[in-house]
Amino acid sequence: MTEFNDIPVIILAGGKGTRLSSVVADRPKPLAEVLGRPYITFLLDQLVESGSSRVVISTGYKAQMIKKALGSKYRSLRLSYAQEDEPLGTGGGIRLAMEQLEGDIFLVLNGDSYCGADLSLYSKWFFKELREASLLLTRMNDTSRYGRVYLDDSQQVTNFVEKGGNTGSGLINAGIYLLKRSVLSDVPVGYACSIEQNIFPGLIGKGLFGFPVNASFLDIGTPESYAEAKLFFKGIQETK
Repeated sequence: MTEFNDIPVIILAGGKGTRLSSVVADRPKPLAEVLGRPYITFLLDQLVESGSSRVVISTGYKAQMIKKALGSKYRSLRLSYAQEDEPLGTGGGIRLAMEQLEGDIFLVLNGDSYCGADLSLYSKWFFKELREASLLLTRMNDTSRYGRVYLDDSQQVTNFVEKGGNTGSGLINAGIYLLKRSVLSDVPVGYACSIEQNIFPGLIGKGLFGFPVNASFLDIGTPESYAEAKLFFKGIQETK
């Protein structure tokens, strides 16, 4: 079985963060300050603590600021950058970053959200079955802001419901994926697409699984959720 530290990581950090611009106007969203440091460093710390070693950051908006802030190494992580010349969406960003990586399996993290799940446990689960792709899912009391993901008894994804479609408790996409290279190998490099809207729905019934957890979750995409980040990460630090 592939060890977790052998799985290269892609962080999607290319978005403009339009909804957050009223409170974070001078920098890309991954560099938004939380507790005196760039938000993305909390993701990188999680990867270090999980045993990761190789990360490609997919950048776009204000890409040079991210590269200058982080450089080629963060703690034990080797960092490199896949810069979009124009917005490529999540699918296109992953496809571009894949060009820098060898291997058949990638861990992908959305650069504007954080889920406090055990990533090593997630990878062990992934390799127990013949899976093409998987989403890490976490339970929320109200899924209306995020949309909802439905699973069958074998943890295969059966349906996605868009945000606003369902209220109440359920499983949401936590923005952490394990993917085989083949999932995106047919997408041309430089082609813009959304993995959530254009790729995952076509994989339903074809090896797309969900890994449900009960873990802390934060999406800093709005001024309101960004305002919660300080207390959120203070809470995580206090539990370590």
